[in-house]
Amino acid sequence: MAATASDTVIIDYGMGNLRSVEKAVAAAGGSPSLSADPDGVRRARRLILPGVGAFGDAMENLRRTGLDAAVREAVDRGTPLLGFCLGLELLFGESEEFGRHAGLDLIPGQVRRFEGADLEVPHVGWNQVEPTREDPLLGGIAPGEYFYFVHSYYVAPQSEDAVVATTDYGGRFWSIARRANVWGAQFHPEKSQAAGKRLLRNFLSV
Repeated sequence: MAATASDTVIIDYGMGNLRSVEKAVAAAGGSPSLSADPDGVRRARRLILPGVGAFGDAMENLRRTGLDAAVREAVDRGTPLLGFCLGLELLFGESEEFGRHAGLDLIPGQVRRFEGADLEVPHVGWNQVEPTREDPLLGGIAPGEYFYFVHSYYVAPQSEDAVVATTDYGGRFWSIARRANVWGAQFHPEKSQAAGKRLLRNFLSV
């Protein structure tokens, strides 16, 4: 079933294009709400962690407001969580963006910067997403579908079991990761037109 009113909470930690995400979730059939309240996050039936900006600043905001602990508690209880772009990166254990910063550590692994003399960084624009295994997040989405990316860093899970899909940009990188009830996508579903809408609709049904 699709989400009902007030059970899909978009976590507001002071960074990101929250209104665009809210509109995209609504267009996908949800009735989302924004919350900066840890108790609201703990009570949510589904959580979305978007984000635009620097990893270290984002984690500082999450810790200062107590949202980091609330997210972990919700995930431990089995609440489905979807992070995308910076939100995906925050799910990992550590980032090397502007130094070393600890993340939420919901998916073991690191966040690393793209490297390569001929590689334009950030990676901006449409690129293909190739599944490595079946997953409900990708239901009805064709292999090789295009999604919209804007990022300078990529995630490197410790285990291949966490990889759901990859994308080619100067080599393969992990564009969708999952561990149990936690999913993350490196691209922006809210900017990815029909494919992004379908992915969000799939998440609303888990």
